[in-house]
Amino acid sequence: MAREKQRSPSMASESPVRHRQSPRRRSPSRRDEFSRSPSPRTKRLRRAQGERSREREDSRGREKRGVERERERERRREGDKERTRRDVTDVEVGDKRRRGSGREETEERKRAGADDERQTRGRRERSPSPLDRSSRKSRRSPERASASRHDEGSNARGSGEEPNDEDDSIAKMKAAEEALAAKKKEEPSFELSGKLAEETNRYRGIAILFNEPPEARKPNKRWRLYVFKDSEPLDEPLQLHRQSCYLFGRERRIADIPTDHPSCSKQHAVIQYREVTVEKPDGMVEKQVKPYLMDLGSTNKTYINKDPIEPQRYYELREKDTIKFGNSSREYVLLHEGSAE
Repeated sequence: MAREKQRSPSMASESPVRHRQSPRRRSPSRRDEFSRSPSPRTKRLRRAQGERSREREDSRGREKRGVERERERERRREGDKERTRRDVTDVEVGDKRRRGSGREETEERKRAGADDERQTRGRRERSPSPLDRSSRKSRRSPERASASRHDEGSNARGSGEEPNDEDDSIAKMKAAEEALAAKKKEEPSFELSGKLAEETNRYRGIAILFNEPPEARKPNKRWRLYVFKDSEPLDEPLQLHRQSCYLFGRERRIADIPTDHPSCSKQHAVIQYREVTVEKPDGMVEKQVKPYLMDLGSTNKTYINKDPIEPQRYYELREKDTIKFGNSSREYVLLHEGSAE
């Protein structure tokens, strides 16, 4: 029994050790529940919440930035207004000072003029007769005479060298105007002289006296020139619809239609087709290409229907118009393919 009793405490001591070694089954706690991975739905909700919070923060930051920008703009505007006010006040103060200084100068001039008048009046009143002057001169000592002469010379100089600002300003203005006029005379002239056009507008080594205008166009109609001499037709009609201009003259190297009569100039006249705007009877506006004739400063003139035309001017040509060059007996009648014979 004693042995059993002695063993009993050891058994009692061993029993808890065994109890510790044996694993205990415990129920799932809250920590286990949270340690589990969330479901896809919870993940979506959390993502949506995070995105919303970010958007809110971004919108708040934008609002703050916009407010700060508006405040900065307001500050700049206030600063600009304050600067303009200061500038205006400075200008006004400067104008007032200038006016005041100008008034002071005018008052000083008036005072100086009044003092000079008083001095001249006193001298006139004090001026003695010639006898008195001679007697006083004889009584004066040489030192006093020299001193009086010095004083009189200084007074005369002062009265003669009195400044006049108005005359000085007028003289300065005139000098400035003369300088500007001299500069204008010396400045180079960039106006068109025609020399460049003469150099560039050359054909076969000959300077052409005519330049086509920007509205030059080829005609839509097939215009023709019928040549008559003594009321009789000569050769075939001349076709005038293949180019925008045709040059008439004695110089065959450059003339499109040569005129061999001695009264004609080397570059006599030109027919130029131009695009112009024409108003219809119904009020509508359209663009048409019409023929025009220009005399190039010929010696014996150019004629339309027996009437001379002025040089260097465009004259509109119409159907059945008759053209003559110089004293030539040839007549050129203008027609087109739709003209009635």
